[in-house]
Amino acid sequence: MSSQPLSGVRVLVGRARHQASVLSSELRKLGATVIEIPFIEIRKPRSFKPLDSALMSLATYDWLVLTSVNGVEAMWERLAKLRLTKTSFMHLRIAAIGPATRKAIEQRGGKVDVVPEEYVAESVVHSLRRRVKGKRVLLVRAKVARDVIPRELRRAGAEVDVVEAYETVVPQSSRVRLRSLLGNPRRRPHVVTFTSSSTVRNFVALLGPTKASIQDVRLVSIGPVTSSTLRELGLRVDLEASEFTIPGLVAAIRAGV
Repeated sequence: MSSQPLSGVRVLVGRARHQASVLSSELRKLGATVIEIPFIEIRKPRSFKPLDSALMSLATYDWLVLTSVNGVEAMWERLAKLRLTKTSFMHLRIAAIGPATRKAIEQRGGKVDVVPEEYVAESVVHSLRRRVKGKRVLLVRAKVARDVIPRELRRAGAEVDVVEAYETVVPQSSRVRLRSLLGNPRRRPHVVTFTSSSTVRNFVALLGPTKASIQDVRLVSIGPVTSSTLRELGLRVDLEASEFTIPGLVAAIRAGV
């Protein structure tokens, strides 16, 4: 097989600007022409008070659950602002939703106790359900997120505090660029990647009412939750990663395009 299996394939990467590089570089290594138009923008929450208050009270928690690299980055930024050292969370057991989140935690000196077999909220719950009865759990996440983890851990007997570390918004500057790209047969991508439900919702918001411009474009999802959102919003799922990670997404594109 050619070392450039994606040569001649145009791939639209819609991750937030500061996160696109890993996916883009892996695709370029395989010969793809990568087009980056962010479908998502990461913003600070309107107030850090709830997060800061929780971080100042870390001694009262037994578990910390982090579901994204963005959450890790925001939390450690606030720890530094509050001048809290590693000792403030050394007693905590930490659950990370997947390998990228685990790596981000470990790079900052944290020790991860649990990474579920599948990198989705339901699997986090499955991994923690029998460990959290009577425990206090701090979940650090985006402003808008699925409520599977807090709901199910509370049912398992945990006391769960959910704090917002960041929010995701639609980058309005991407609207004209996206519509122009999809309207140009010579530049239109062969593949569009979706790495979260937020990227799907924002793509639909940026695209507007017509879906005709993506009829001949392959839509590739990082996993079942993202795929579910695509279908919910009336879009196809042409390919889905079998491992719900960026390398898994790249592998799906390589195998299926």
